[in-house]
Amino acid sequence: MSGAAPHHTVLLAEAVEALEVRPGGVYVDATFGRGGHSRAILSRLGGLGRLVALDRDTQAVSAAGDWNDARFAIVHAPFSRLGEVLRAQGVSAVDGVLLDLGVSSPQLDDATRGFSFRFDAPLDMRMDTTRGETAARWLARATQQEIAGVLRDYGEERFAHAIAKAVVAVRAGEPVTTTRQLAALVAQAVRTREPGQHPATRTFQAIRILINQELEELTLVLPQAVDALKPGGRLVVISFHSLEDRIVKRFLRDAARPDRLPARLPLRAAELPQPRLRLVGKARRPDAAETSANPRARSAVMRVAEKI
Repeated sequence: MSGAAPHHTVLLAEAVEALEVRPGGVYVDATFGRGGHSRAILSRLGGLGRLVALDRDTQAVSAAGDWNDARFAIVHAPFSRLGEVLRAQGVSAVDGVLLDLGVSSPQLDDATRGFSFRFDAPLDMRMDTTRGETAARWLARATQQEIAGVLRDYGEERFAHAIAKAVVAVRAGEPVTTTRQLAALVAQAVRTREPGQHPATRTFQAIRILINQELEELTLVLPQAVDALKPGGRLVVISFHSLEDRIVKRFLRDAARPDRLPARLPLRAAELPQPRLRLVGKARRPDAAETSANPRARSAVMRVAEKI
């Protein structure tokens, strides 16, 4: 590992507080990472409580290998398989689900993973290195139009066409296989950039989101999380960029509205459909102290809902 910084769990106290952990409850940490949220949840659970954790990264799962706690189980799986994992664990309903989205600090700080342009490393970018296509392989086969579309849609990159054209031109002579190669060609293709932001930031984000199908995974897990919750159970979601937060915000908003019925349908008030969720408070962001201690937290947004 190169240049590794201490791992800071974002909105740790706020997220666990929002879950309203009950001593005998059953909870899910669907993004274990290095276990910051899970430790805090376990500290509030009693002897009959239970915590099921998931992570698609084998290194994260290995980090929990020495957790000797009968209340805790961790499963190597993407959170899009939440329902399947709970069934396999013999869990029919839970009191809370936590989702801490995006890439983790250990993934960014490990040069070998290829997530960051701060190091020269193979272009991998897979959260689960046991399966799937690497970023280098995708860049080798994708058309210029496909590359531009991904950079535009997932990175909101206004120079998407120029970057895609540069990638295709460079790979005609040699494959783009390292983070340094990709960052350099993006820097040459991008004419201007916001102060303080590396020219390749949006490109790396977009390709990472594609390789890991992050938005699709999020879209799949949200309804499974609601299905798994008991009445009164809490769903807590922390997102780190606008594309994620938009999906979460719209899903929670729609689930907090009752189904629409045809006009003038003769129904009593008690027979009207009820919403599945109740929104809890407003979206929360880290305070100045947290963002000062951990600059990566500055884009975090936490939303909370309770099942009705």
